[in-house]
Amino acid sequence: MAFQPNAWNIGSMSGPLSHHLGRFGVAALMLLAGLAALWPAADPRLPVAATAAIFVASYAALALGRIPGLAVDRAGIALVGACLMVAAGALTLEQAHAAIHLDTITLLLGMMIIVATLRLSGFFALANAWIMRRVHHPLALLTAITLVSGVSSAFLVNDAICLVLTPLVVELVVGLRRNPVPYLLAVAMASNVGSTATITGNPQNIMIGGLSGIPYARFAAELSPIAAFGLVAIVVLLALAFRREFLTRDRLRVEPVRVRVNRALVWRSLLATGALIALFFAGQSPAKVAIILGGLLLLTRRMRSARVYAEIDWSLLLMFAGLFIIVAGAERVLLTPEMVAGVAAWHLDRIPVLAGITAVLSNIVSNVPAVLMLKPFIEALPDQAHAWLVVAMASTLAGNFTVLGSIANLIVVEKAARRGVAIGFWDYARIGMPLTFVTLAFGTWWLGR
Repeated sequence: MAFQPNAWNIGSMSGPLSHHLGRFGVAALMLLAGLAALWPAADPRLPVAATAAIFVASYAALALGRIPGLAVDRAGIALVGACLMVAAGALTLEQAHAAIHLDTITLLLGMMIIVATLRLSGFFALANAWIMRRVHHPLALLTAITLVSGVSSAFLVNDAICLVLTPLVVELVVGLRRNPVPYLLAVAMASNVGSTATITGNPQNIMIGGLSGIPYARFAAELSPIAAFGLVAIVVLLALAFRREFLTRDRLRVEPVRVRVNRALVWRSLLATGALIALFFAGQSPAKVAIILGGLLLLTRRMRSARVYAEIDWSLLLMFAGLFIIVAGAERVLLTPEMVAGVAAWHLDRIPVLAGITAVLSNIVSNVPAVLMLKPFIEALPDQAHAWLVVAMASTLAGNFTVLGSIANLIVVEKAARRGVAIGFWDYARIGMPLTFVTLAFGTWWLGR
């Protein structure tokens, strides 16, 4: 998972003025943090002001994806924000270490290793070839791609699935001389919708699973019907929007393709994946299961471990660690009983309200930061587990609103562009926006029934 979120700077400021403002803002934050740490007694409001400034600036930069004038990505922004929280005295170094939710990091790392091994073994190419031999109509191909992307993303982290499937789908569809755009939209949108179903579907669900302690089976039982509805909605909306492509009597003529696979490694990877899912549903700790099975998959003479390490998105793990520290610092210094009471007046215990706020916030600062921002307020609600399910549903489905809504979308667009397939903002939005409203409405009704 080597995709870097800062590769997309859509919506960010540009020009010399913004560059100077970016550098000035960082310098001002560093000065404020230093003053808060060195002279807290001079003015007790100084640490509070420094913490608030660091928190707001970090989330603003994360929303933009960069700091104007500086070559730093989201992972770097999160790390710098975390460092400034410690520098300002919002947290001690020991408290910062304790703020990092290691179960979340461990689970994500283990899942990345398993997905990387599946890809490198040739499993996904083999599955692609199997589909090619069995589908004979464009609508059947769209349905197959939607199901593969959605079901795979439910268990194996949607960002990784998009990295794997996008080049395979481009190669397949271009070879069939079909319009690749709707099929690639299906990959991105189905990965978001399908990942709603389980704790291991996407980074924010992994985080919610660790924070909430909801059992894997309950999480899946509550949210899988929403994901299933969403996958059907994707096929219907794409078929209606691209009638010439799908409402046709054309038949697909597929030439046999030879696929290079390491069959022994494929079977090992599939065995590990099957065991992983079974142990999840059996109630075992997802983090423990994922990292043990991922570690065992490295014990092979057929593939160098370095090839697996190159597939891991280390920057995403770093961003998670930094975000945990930033939010912990803000929670410790800024969160007062009065603030919690004020937010309680918004009635977050009402599912439509919580779902709406989560969806909007996820499209402003991205879904992972949005989850952490909501954490202290969710913990004040009487039914925390159900509230976390609402947040998981809304933060994930909101990712389909625009192409900027999730990293999975950007991965698909960026990978497709490298292969000569352009997906514009409106190409995505004209399907993603109605899909988001329909799935959020269904999810809100389902969890509130």
